[in-house]
Amino acid sequence: MTTPSNNRDVSGRLTFLDWARGAAVVVMLQGHVFHSFNRTDLRAGGPYMLSQFFGGIGPAIFLVLTGITLAFLMDRREREGLPSMGRWKAALRRAAYLFMLAFLFRLQLWTFAFGQSPWTDLFKVDILNCMGFAIGLMSVMAIFTTAQRVRLCAGLGIAIAVAAPLVSAIDWRWLPSGISAYFVPSYQYFGFFPWASFIAFGLSIGSVLRLVKPDQMNRVMQWGGLLGFGLIAGGEYFSNLPYSLYPKSEFWLDSPGLIVMKLGVVLLVIGFAYVWTAFPLGASWSWVRQLGTTSLLVYWVHIELVYGRWFGWLKESLTNVQCGIAAVIVILFMIGISLLRTRWSTLRAALSSYFAYHAPQRASGD
Repeated sequence: MTTPSNNRDVSGRLTFLDWARGAAVVVMLQGHVFHSFNRTDLRAGGPYMLSQFFGGIGPAIFLVLTGITLAFLMDRREREGLPSMGRWKAALRRAAYLFMLAFLFRLQLWTFAFGQSPWTDLFKVDILNCMGFAIGLMSVMAIFTTAQRVRLCAGLGIAIAVAAPLVSAIDWRWLPSGISAYFVPSYQYFGFFPWASFIAFGLSIGSVLRLVKPDQMNRVMQWGGLLGFGLIAGGEYFSNLPYSLYPKSEFWLDSPGLIVMKLGVVLLVIGFAYVWTAFPLGASWSWVRQLGTTSLLVYWVHIELVYGRWFGWLKESLTNVQCGIAAVIVILFMIGISLLRTRWSTLRAALSSYFAYHAPQRASGD
């Protein structure tokens, strides 16, 4: 197999990472639509459970890709000759940026739902808060070299996943909930344990991608796919053992086995995206990749539409088929929003040229 030439666009972006991010957007959108609009009496059935299972893979993909992007930033600063403290500060600025977005996001949601949302919702720990908090703590990894980060961050990811059930077993009721939500495993929040493990794994994966040469990328992706299958099989095997090393653990909340299985799925998604974008069809315009290039905007807008007051009259009232139709409508609308965002400059230039040409004609009476 020859090295694909279609895995970078004209700006140098790795298209397969955008495609993988777009796939995460799609599963997230359908998962949120079902979570918000599906009738409560239907939630024990297969369609809803399947929707939420796949929807739960989306955050893992986002967090791993965030770690990969952060690894690229650290490596770029290292290649530029920036000293270790400078690289650390650059990573801290990325964390501060994500924290700012997280609080602006919560402020916008609270403002639009004024009178229906308590002020405590301003401090809800969502995935952006998790990203900012985790990157702030992991920014110290910038002082190491890219090669060192491969091992250190992989070990850090394992440590966070292994420690999650132990953190869950501790009684944290003495701590204010607004603080404990940042690191205690929860079904309502994105705590550091275990979600930050995906960012650490992403840092390791991103460091590997920066170290390999272009002609080695195929082999790396093949090994990544095999590792993905191995992680899924291994995670399932150890999760089904009749005994546990932990005095208390919930599979869907803090199980290291679930983290390992999700990481395996993420590796398979990245591998598939790499192969898909290597072919001419995959390298052409893709609505999946389009969503991936504007994932933050799509996330911001769809949360307001799906969970805000705009369609509150539909909450928990749709059948499975109606939810499926609603998911398709939301995805199509988000594609339109994404296209408007990426092609706005071209559209604005075309409109400016049109009015610049026709205005003199109208003024002269032609």
